[in-house]
Amino acid sequence: MKMVLTGNYAAAYAAKAARVEVVSAYPITPQTQVVEKLSEFIEKGEMKAKFIRVESEHSAMAACIGAAMAGARVFTATSAHGLIYMSEMLWWAAGARLPIVMGVVTRAMAPPWSIWSDHCDMLSLRDIGWIIFFCENAQEVFDSIIQAYRVAEDERVLLPVMVSWDAFQTSHTAEPVNVLTEKDIAEYLPDRRPIPYVINFDKPFTHGSLCYPDKYMEFRYLIDYSMSKAKEVIKEADEEYGKLFGRKYGGLFEEYRCSDAEAVIVTMGAISGDAKYAVDLLREKGYRVGLLRLRVIRPFPASELKEKLSSRKIVCVIDRNISLGRGGVMGVEIKALLRDVPVVDIVAGIGGRDISYVDIIKMFEKALKIVESGEIPEYLWYGVNVEYIKKAVGEYYESPSI
Repeated sequence: MKMVLTGNYAAAYAAKAARVEVVSAYPITPQTQVVEKLSEFIEKGEMKAKFIRVESEHSAMAACIGAAMAGARVFTATSAHGLIYMSEMLWWAAGARLPIVMGVVTRAMAPPWSIWSDHCDMLSLRDIGWIIFFCENAQEVFDSIIQAYRVAEDERVLLPVMVSWDAFQTSHTAEPVNVLTEKDIAEYLPDRRPIPYVINFDKPFTHGSLCYPDKYMEFRYLIDYSMSKAKEVIKEADEEYGKLFGRKYGGLFEEYRCSDAEAVIVTMGAISGDAKYAVDLLREKGYRVGLLRLRVIRPFPASELKEKLSSRKIVCVIDRNISLGRGGVMGVEIKALLRDVPVVDIVAGIGGRDISYVDIIKMFEKALKIVESGEIPEYLWYGVNVEYIKKAVGEYYESPSI
């Protein structure tokens, strides 16, 4: 069934198709439409689920943890400050090995207040034990949420999953989406099996209590081990989804015109569509360039990226995030893999600043000049108003990084 849906509504329809049994959430711009639509489904009797209304995002995740511990398939969604507010409970969900799926509409963090997209909110929690997907468009939001349950509930994984997408560019933009029903995906995604444990009053057990140093490290090792296993499970889930429904996304990352590329642009999220068009135009100008779109951030596809990128003459990473004082997060991680390949890390689009295909062409051509000069900075910013910065910093301003 084809429908015209925003990314947020696509997420709600995906949770419905996945036969989610418990939804607990608190509204926050630009995520609110996701849980509004789910509450509508539930109130109309179109979705057999319990909607738990809570006073905060922290409580929303606490309710999801309790429901997942009881054996239910659960879903929530949040954004920015809501995500950070629930961060304590995100550690509990990962440490408890609960297959919760959460939609995260990425939004810039305050101050100053912003409701527009960059990826700093989600990436600031990349190391807590959640698997993290990042989607390009509404169709991928729908498909990835269904795949996320398949991955999270796999016995080799048993970890929670964030499925992320950009504020407004994806969350509020309507486009045609192929919507699957509960019946369509029943074989691909069977009912959740209550393994390896659920709350059982006839067989009580202690959970989440004090752990001494002789055991705590083993708990963390097991999460890390399951993360490594998740790579293959993600590939398998995507491959089978493609065979059944005709859509797949490359597993851990998507490649576009990379087979003969000497240079590769690396992106993530909604700007990737513009980046593909930019690649086409750059090809017409004679550049042998391709695009690699990161789809999974955790587990980080380190060995797979190294294999794909180590033979290139240049890699240009466009980061819609900033680890302040260090550079773009993905640029830092990719540079650590590619010691013999020039990697130019460009920070752009912060706080929702627009990035068009024209900008991407300019960034790539600037990256080429930087590599030719032989002096590659740790990272550079694109699109900053230099005159504004000079006024703010005054006589001390001397940055070559813009």
